[in-house]
Amino acid sequence: MPSFAYKGRNSSSGALVQGELDSASEEAVANVLIGRGVIPLEIVARGASGGALKIKWGGDKIRTEDVMLFSRQMHTLLKAGVPIMRALGGLQESTVNPGMTRTLREVRESLDSGRELSAALARHPKVFTPFYIAMMKVGELTGQMDEIFMRLFDHLEFEKFMHDQVKSALRYPIFVSVVMIAALVVINLFVIPAFAKVYKAAGAELPLITRLLVGFSDFMVATWPVLLLLTIGGVWLFRGWTKTAAGQLQWDAIKLRIPIAGKIVLKATLARFSRSLALALKSGVPIVQALNVTAQTVGNHHVARCVDRMREGVERGESVLRTAHGTHVFTPVVLQMIAVGEESGALDDLLGEIAEMYQREVEYELKTLSAQIEPIMIVCLGILVLIVALGVFLPIWDLGKTMIK
Repeated sequence: MPSFAYKGRNSSSGALVQGELDSASEEAVANVLIGRGVIPLEIVARGASGGALKIKWGGDKIRTEDVMLFSRQMHTLLKAGVPIMRALGGLQESTVNPGMTRTLREVRESLDSGRELSAALARHPKVFTPFYIAMMKVGELTGQMDEIFMRLFDHLEFEKFMHDQVKSALRYPIFVSVVMIAALVVINLFVIPAFAKVYKAAGAELPLITRLLVGFSDFMVATWPVLLLLTIGGVWLFRGWTKTAAGQLQWDAIKLRIPIAGKIVLKATLARFSRSLALALKSGVPIVQALNVTAQTVGNHHVARCVDRMREGVERGESVLRTAHGTHVFTPVVLQMIAVGEESGALDDLLGEIAEMYQREVEYELKTLSAQIEPIMIVCLGILVLIVALGVFLPIWDLGKTMIK
């Protein structure tokens, strides 16, 4: 019987679980893990040669928009009284994404075999997040599946909006920085060497700033292959570092401290945290489990670690306010709203208001981002132009005065 290595996440605690199982197929391993309360993330078949053969769950990429559409359509069908199996069958036939069609077919097969909907969806962790699965379990317990699907649609729509907004916020400064670096490379490799030949032919004494520019240009011309390889290697090492657990944690913490853009990323992250926790609490999820699934939706490993520490503190009997204050991530506004929410028993409503407030602030910050960045970029560009102009044209000016005399 073949052996399979697996990685998964405990559905109640969120802890990472890994090991090996002997089974007939990867589907059988997935069934065993789900029965143990573990959501499978990766199942790898051990070949006879000792190598690992990765099993892909689903072939075509399923986007957030596909899951949003699925949630909205399920809400409409269930609210109209359509049985869940018939609703899934209709969506399977009408879905244009082959990957989503395959997923829905496998979900129906799981339901036919006696599984609950949450367990059937949990077999596709790359499509349905732990937060999505947790909300499905709440819907099954409360009998409000149609309402849960609608809340999930609103949640996914909000998540997509915030993600797109943050990407938009970072696109402009990155583009301008790349253009400035490219201009520096062109000037040092092509422009300054041409002027250096003229200065050398004239034999005049060069000003200090010109000597520095020419020296730096000569260095780049002589070592540009090495510099190019170092740049590519640096990018490769950086990407590899950010894919490690420690690297992701440190990079996400650094992103929150980037001037101008960092505060936008923080507000977007706090908005996601507030909206996710509010939705979970409003749907009846216990606070400990709500914090656990919320940590997996904030989109920032540093903040997720802080939310995990909050969950651990609440498990020890501490208040949400005290644990949140100890993370040093949440703003005074968020802490104040949490304090009022805990005291009044309306924490979910106040968290929803925090999410809406930060959503509006992120939209405003993005609209004014150009106005905030442009002065800095103009100053940097002006300094660059001034240095190049003085270094290039001062010797020409001195040569002109010598010829006049």
